[in-house]
Amino acid sequence: MTTMLTKAFNTNGQKMKIISWNVNGLRACAKKGFLKWLASEKPDILCVQETKAWPEQLDDELKNPKGYVSYFACAEKKGYSGVALYIKKKIKPLKVQIGIGKKKFDSEGRTLIAHFDKFILIGGYYPNGQHDHGRVPYKLEYSNAILKLAKSLETEFAKPVILTGDFNTAHHPIDLKNPKTNKESTGFLPVERKFIDKLQSKGYVDIFREHHPDQEGHYTWWSYRSTCRERNIGWRIDYFFVPEVMNKKTTKAGILPNVLGSDHCPISLSFSY
Repeated sequence: MTTMLTKAFNTNGQKMKIISWNVNGLRACAKKGFLKWLASEKPDILCVQETKAWPEQLDDELKNPKGYVSYFACAEKKGYSGVALYIKKKIKPLKVQIGIGKKKFDSEGRTLIAHFDKFILIGGYYPNGQHDHGRVPYKLEYSNAILKLAKSLETEFAKPVILTGDFNTAHHPIDLKNPKTNKESTGFLPVERKFIDKLQSKGYVDIFREHHPDQEGHYTWWSYRSTCRERNIGWRIDYFFVPEVMNKKTTKAGILPNVLGSDHCPISLSFSY
């Protein structure tokens, strides 16, 4: 399979920039400059989590910004969860699938799957385990369903499958400011972290950490309380996981902490294909 993926992903000079961002409410983020940022940053693909809106609740400019086509997976419950994809019009996906075919997850609007010529992209909003850990089993069930789907798509189409989004888990102590005081907090529980271990055992690379192996202080989420962002007391819980075949094709894997508008910041992946 690795040989087949390598063949499918031979570089022919094209470049791609994908950004993922949990906006914590698309309409709220729009009031804080989302569209201006998008026009300036110009990603080829933008994956959005926590839209907290149905398309009919959005104005035309937010549904289809200039130069982009949008796709939405919405929660049945209004004002909750939801994910979106903004794809440049010139980059035509072969298809975009809403959800993974399991109602218990799809009813919360957590997943969009975009098929392209050379790769497949799964944008996901992984559940929060909640303070009482009540949703940790649901979170792990969803996470494992996505991993199973990714490996199935990889086998079926012989293409690399990229996983991105808000995983709601910090993997290692380096990935959050206060690991010792959060050992029993959801997002850093051993059972949650073991899922990231499992991802990596299946051939997925945490591409940001691959490019910044020992650098501390890189976070993607900060609590709104107690000026945590200003003091950089945060967690790195948003990721791009890519198959090993894409590792050497990746030219940049970054975090954009200076982009405001949400309690999360965007993350980016640039590669040749």
